[in-house]
Amino acid sequence: MTTPIKVLIVDDDVATRVGLRAIMTASPDITVVGESGSAEEAYEQIADVAPDVVLMDVQLPDADGITATERIAERATDDGPRVIVLTTFEIDDYVFRSLRAGASGFLLKRAPVEELTDAVRSVASGNALPAPKLTRRLIERFAVASSARVGAVATLTDREREVLVLIAGGRSNQEIGNDLGISLDTVKSHVKHVFTKLAVRDRSQAVIAAYESGLVVAGGADSRV
Repeated sequence: MTTPIKVLIVDDDVATRVGLRAIMTASPDITVVGESGSAEEAYEQIADVAPDVVLMDVQLPDADGITATERIAERATDDGPRVIVLTTFEIDDYVFRSLRAGASGFLLKRAPVEELTDAVRSVASGNALPAPKLTRRLIERFAVASSARVGAVATLTDREREVLVLIAGGRSNQEIGNDLGISLDTVKSHVKHVFTKLAVRDRSQAVIAAYESGLVVAGGADSRV
């Protein structure tokens, strides 16, 4: 039997937490291991219950979601936790800064139930969110040139740069393998090397690096995303 994905809900609104708990616990492969109404409480819960995924509100009474996400990401291991930022805003630089701070993605609070649960499953497995259109638009709008990113991307091999461009285009590992004519295991190896060289934990941060380095420009990645 597969171990359920452990989720921690962080939101200062009780009604929101109750609703998210109901949505998550309705899926047999997801379990809610804790709820927090503040950042400090969230840090303590993470240490106690070791969630796989944290659903993080962008505004908390004792810290903003960016600061909380950054602190969680700095202390996270390869196994997690990974943060999904929940917001009521469509496109906002606040959400972009959350992604840059280490969030694996973001969702609107009014997202359909299936989208919320699919996002938790996807992020828990180390993949990008199922529908990255908003994330891509956000990154295109707010990413700025970075010499540090240019230097990091320069360390990639030609093949690794190809893989990074395809990641920025929203391709899954299987799709990347099909596009490049290489095996899934080889793709996974390339992705791991890309993440290591760019000092990022997942696809969202890799996409930001691709744009901030100039490797990918607005409108330049795959139009299917």
